[in-house]
Amino acid sequence: MKSVRRTCTTALVTAGVVLGLAACSGIGDEAAERAAEKADDEVIREVDRQIDEVYEVTYEVTGEKADFIEFNAGGGDASDPEFETVDDPALPWRKTVKLRGIEAPTVLPVLVEPDAGSGRLTCRIVYRGRTLAEKSGAEDVSSAGCVAVSPITG
Repeated sequence: MKSVRRTCTTALVTAGVVLGLAACSGIGDEAAERAAEKADDEVIREVDRQIDEVYEVTYEVTGEKADFIEFNAGGGDASDPEFETVDDPALPWRKTVKLRGIEAPTVLPVLVEPDAGSGRLTCRIVYRGRTLAEKSGAEDVSSAGCVAVSPITG
């Protein structure tokens, strides 16, 4: 997201400078329009690059028990992610997936009936050795899981 913001800011500043010069020196509306179109094109190219970029994350679930785990398996897109389910997984559980663009890495381990003795459940999303999201506690993990923002946007 920082690189998109940086590209947008650069494009807007460039357009502003050109518009300011046009107003002061009489360059004219045509030059100002060309500068604005060029700035728009740069922003569009940057967004397209990020949407097409593929990245890998590793989902990790540890604890005593999970009834099933749902996770964004890739293959979908940001507006319609493709989820897979693993029933009665052996813990610790780990899965590396490839996602694309701004798809949100998501892993949801579910314990249907958490009780006092089953409070140990943790989910984690890791990207290049860095933890993007982590949650612990059977009820917290089962209700929300771990969701992160795509690492390529930051």
